[in-house]
Amino acid sequence: MRYFLLLSVAICLFNCKQPESEKLEEGMWRATIEAQDSEVLPFNFEVVNDSTLTVFNAEEEIKVDEISFKNDSVIIKLPVFEGYLKAKLTAGKSLNGFFIIDELKRAVPFKAEYGVSHRFETSKKAEVNVDGIWETTFSPDSPDDKYKAKGIFKQDGDRVTGTFRTTTGDYRFLEGSVEGNTMKLSAFDGAHAFLFTADVNDSTMTGTFYSGNHFKESFKAKRNGMFELADADSLTFLKPGYDALAFTFSDASGNMVSLSDAQFKNKVVVVQLMGTWCPNCLDESKYFVEYLKANNSDDIAFIGLAFEYAKTKEKAFENIQRLKSRLGITYPILLAQYGSTNKKSAQEKLPMLNHVLSYPTAIYIDKKGKVRKIHTGFNGPATGDLYDDYKSDFKSFIDKLLNE
Repeated sequence: MRYFLLLSVAICLFNCKQPESEKLEEGMWRATIEAQDSEVLPFNFEVVNDSTLTVFNAEEEIKVDEISFKNDSVIIKLPVFEGYLKAKLTAGKSLNGFFIIDELKRAVPFKAEYGVSHRFETSKKAEVNVDGIWETTFSPDSPDDKYKAKGIFKQDGDRVTGTFRTTTGDYRFLEGSVEGNTMKLSAFDGAHAFLFTADVNDSTMTGTFYSGNHFKESFKAKRNGMFELADADSLTFLKPGYDALAFTFSDASGNMVSLSDAQFKNKVVVVQLMGTWCPNCLDESKYFVEYLKANNSDDIAFIGLAFEYAKTKEKAFENIQRLKSRLGITYPILLAQYGSTNKKSAQEKLPMLNHVLSYPTAIYIDKKGKVRKIHTGFNGPATGDLYDDYKSDFKSFIDKLLNE
């Protein structure tokens, strides 16, 4: 109901006045998205010209080239993901509107101001240094929901960058600052809007994680340079009695595709459980595209199984095609599920797995059709050396399977 109310406000906001079309002022902007508890999630972007801007999250630069203007409003659609920004533009230097994800019925208030380059507003210098590794527990007071994470941060003066790794992936490129003994970090990529706030002393932090204005959870962390998460290759496995994966799902043309098809016979196969809405899946897909470009072989095949929240099959395939087109994905992506990304339902479609714990999950199959390894989650470029190690391990393992 809140979504439809906000959408009605948005329609009025964007259509009630009809002056001549304006353009975004070129240069740096500071945007904010509403979170809970009166918090706002900031991020920065630079307008390059009428049709291009760049969103910044630490070392990440997201090139945006789908910008449209109508009268006094602008629609900014970020690459790959469904989410978009729709706002009233005033004098080319301010935006007032919403971050919208239609399929999830979310419309979150959004504002932006031209000529502001800082991310978080601070009034005093940092009194603590968060540089290093932090053993973190999210939802620590909820036995059914709590999970472990590894905070990895770098601090330079008041500025902080880094991420939280979990057993199912990472929270991607986080950027923020420390003011006094308070740390704030944020990230925005068009799929998720993340904000982390924490009170910090030398050895502990206590904070809250916000996802847009629809979700929040607490976390606690302590310094621990030796902390490691569970091995990502040990979390998902075949149930006793199984040594192979089997499925049949449809491609965009309506063809039913199975692992038993001729195109996968006598090949090393990587099966990717993913979704077009998932940032970690995006990172993994980018790497798979990179790998295939550098390692062209007729003896290896990739195949994606998409689990989509889109309400219709047509919309789900539209999202899949957009992802493939934007990233240059040449391997098939089948529609395994639409209308929900529920992991229990996903596991029912792949009953030989003990569970589907994470999107993405990569399943490695040898030339004889046996599952040799299952890698849960994906820690991408934001994890630095860990990402480099992953790429090295991936290539080594694939080479081993190819040479068998």
